[in-house]
Amino acid sequence: MQYLGSPLELAHGRPWRNRVALAPLTNLQSNADGTLSDDKYRWLVRRAEGGFGLVMTCAAHVSPEGQTFPGQLGICDDTHLDGLRRLATGIRSAGSVSAVQLQHGGRRADPALSGRPALGPWDDPQRGVTALTTDQIERVIADFADAAVRAERAGFDGVEIHGAHGYLVAQFLDVRHNRRTDRFGGSAENRFRIVHEIIAAIRAATSSDLQLGLRLSPERYGIVLDEARALAGEVLSDGQLDYLDLSLWDAFKRPYEEHHSDRLLIEYFVDLPRGSTRLGVAGKILDAPGARECLERGADFVLIGTGAILHHDFARHVAADDEFRAMDTPVPERHLVNESVGPRFVDYLDDRWDDFVIR
Repeated sequence: MQYLGSPLELAHGRPWRNRVALAPLTNLQSNADGTLSDDKYRWLVRRAEGGFGLVMTCAAHVSPEGQTFPGQLGICDDTHLDGLRRLATGIRSAGSVSAVQLQHGGRRADPALSGRPALGPWDDPQRGVTALTTDQIERVIADFADAAVRAERAGFDGVEIHGAHGYLVAQFLDVRHNRRTDRFGGSAENRFRIVHEIIAAIRAATSSDLQLGLRLSPERYGIVLDEARALAGEVLSDGQLDYLDLSLWDAFKRPYEEHHSDRLLIEYFVDLPRGSTRLGVAGKILDAPGARECLERGADFVLIGTGAILHHDFARHVAADDEFRAMDTPVPERHLVNESVGPRFVDYLDDRWDDFVIR
């Protein structure tokens, strides 16, 4: 059994100094044009200084029409490169491996931000969403690859494909609604296809040193557990990914589907053959015992969200102290400011959760 503080070797690129990664957290701190702000830089570099093995950005939109929320980091244009270079350099100088999470909002994109209509796998007139043509899907796949090239040019160690949380890639996995009649819809094989084609396109466009990950949600958003397990098995075993990042919402929960509730959700994935591909889990991991439990159950690493907001050095603490636990919320705004959480991020936390910030 590997310890939280032990290095993690991957098939490509630099090893991580430990098994604790910063989860890709929405924080609304970028400039309106998607370029890097000083607040975003301080938020991420401070986590690298705090000892995280991998520091990953929030979702960065790969296509102009894919922008989903204000203050979102962009990676769809070369105008974003200068800030990305600064960020990659800062993270590397602090000792962490760096990654950009690549995202397209699809049906959840905001036309008010992009000035472009929302596009998704299927038509949804009530939401003003138009179905992508096959040619447009191929363009989106190319946009993911172009963004990965841009990340590598900027000096990042890797990228992660955002296939979770109901954004575009996850929308294709939706068994309820994706009834397309081209090669990207209908059967599970066809609904999975965009994932495999994005992975292949990125691998073909980038160097052998670039680390490549994929985030999946195994439940919700029209995704059923048996299909999530099947897709996870495919990407774990085909040797193209360096890691699979499972967003479980709660790493210690049982599945929603009653006929699968005999064991924990994590246990449906840790037994899959994975070769050299690493498996990470995220969801309510708030202390050293919980992080260790995930490794003991078979994960290779953990991704930390709330704990990393509350403690820039959460990774260092859990590697050194077997009993460390993140402080309880709510916390004073001043504490978050001292942890390099910028004002827009504080506002977002205060708006989304009524028990996070004391103002």
